[in-house]
Amino acid sequence: MDATPALPDGQAAIDLAARLDALHQASTPQEIISAAVHDAFRGTIAAVSSFGADSAVLLHMIAQVDRALPIVFLDTGKHFGETLDYRDALAEDFGLTDIRVVTPDEAALERLDPKGLLHQTDTDACCEIRKVEPMARGVAPFGAWFTGRKRFQAATRAALPAFEAVGPRVRINPLARWTTHDLADYMRNHALRENPLVAYGYLSIGCFPCTQVVRPGEDARSGRWAGKAKTECGIHLPGLDRSLNATS
Repeated sequence: MDATPALPDGQAAIDLAARLDALHQASTPQEIISAAVHDAFRGTIAAVSSFGADSAVLLHMIAQVDRALPIVFLDTGKHFGETLDYRDALAEDFGLTDIRVVTPDEAALERLDPKGLLHQTDTDACCEIRKVEPMARGVAPFGAWFTGRKRFQAATRAALPAFEAVGPRVRINPLARWTTHDLADYMRNHALRENPLVAYGYLSIGCFPCTQVVRPGEDARSGRWAGKAKTECGIHLPGLDRSLNATS
């Protein structure tokens, strides 16, 4: 699975994503995962996980289908220690055998963020070198990948489809239509380990300098880049497509 798969052109990927999204309108997340792994993207698919607030749900579902599925984890160098411990604990809990850690380019960090303080002056530039570019390298070998994004997380995700094209690749969001209640029920019913930061009010967990506790009544991602217009790091935006093209 390390060799970059033969990919369709961009329009073919758009058509494929639209067709699969229509086909799976009534499918459960488990059905979407199974169909993608065993049929639509057999041998060319991975998952991307932040091992954040509710990552256990998607990872548990994936483990029921294929414990050897590659799980791409982006280590930005700015994670909470609890996130790294949680990653290792869930991998052991679920028997995940292929955690692939990608990191920022050392030369880029030395050139653009030598003191590690770029987030204080330019969050977009910081995310570009610590998240977008390395994540593009992480998913480049695959034709499709799973994410744990949900519609309820933010207004920018309100119309999130289960399948969407990213250039010639397809991004799959099996939990797109799930609610907080669905997630809580699944966590409870399967006795899944919770990220310890959730108990302190961190409902969406990224890098520690740019993540705050969520206030009552706010959406789950309001604690990310609080006080700024920024709502996404970029790995789910067109910038990832541009970085992917650069790695090809």
